Amino acid sequence: MERVEGATALDAPARSVGRTVRGLLSPGALRDALSGSWLGHPLHPLLTDAVIGSWMSANLLDLLGGEEHSRSSEKLIGVGIAASVPTAVTGASDWADAEPADDATRRTGVVHAAANVTALALYSASLVARRRGSWRAGALLSAAGAAAMGAGAYLGGHLSYARGVGVDQTIYDAGSDDWQPAISAAQLADGVPERVIVDETPVLVVRRGEEIFAVHDRCSHRGCSLSVGKLEGDEIECACHGSRFSLRDGALRRGPATAPQPAFEARVRGETVELRRLNPVPASA
Repeated sequence: MERVEGATALDAPARSVGRTVRGLLSPGALRDALSGSWLGHPLHPLLTDAVIGSWMSANLLDLLGGEEHSRSSEKLIGVGIAASVPTAVTGASDWADAEPADDATRRTGVVHAAANVTALALYSASLVARRRGSWRAGALLSAAGAAAMGAGAYLGGHLSYARGVGVDQTIYDAGSDDWQPAISAAQLADGVPERVIVDETPVLVVRRGEEIFAVHDRCSHRGCSLSVGKLEGDEIECACHGSRFSLRDGALRRGPATAPQPAFEARVRGETVELRRLNPVPASA
């Protein structure tokens, strides 16, 4: 992994691919569908199960059932090939958002994709060989495909669990349930977002008329600061990837984020605005 994450030769092609993907997938209904905003968590990991499950089942039939079950193996390989297309598209969408600011994620994502493309090519060649009557060659190609798929799966796990791609960036820092001093009320100009640190948690605070709203300042999608985003009515739009959240309760209004923002109840005591965390809202709210 150290060699993969340090492979600077991958940067130029990766940046080009990342820019292309981001250019094709602007914020909106398609981006939300691919990101899994409607699901409450990223869609890509769910789809990988269809690919891995189908192809591994074909490998197990080869191992345990032999040529007798070749037709079933062919069908399973075909299902995996069909499922690989939406899986790759959703994965590219998730990776492209993380790529610009993270060299290690950029490089790991390229190798992850290369391993998966290799697996797809090998399983496709296996399907062709089987249909031409060469079960043994097909089985060997499937076994090689499984090895490539395993390498890709390992790298995908590293992207998610070590690099945090697709992980809610606020999950371990949701804010205090007790009232905490945040900012002087006099510092809040109407309609001007302010970033404050409340009990070690970054919080976006904004006054709209007589109301004061507050949500976690770190976007749940990729951790960008919402305080530099675009304020529209009672919503804040992330400047990095265009996710929108309600300032009232942190509910997700538009992806590619999949999780809501922790939100805070506000009150003014004396000359100080105090905050405490609201109960979390469902991602689909």
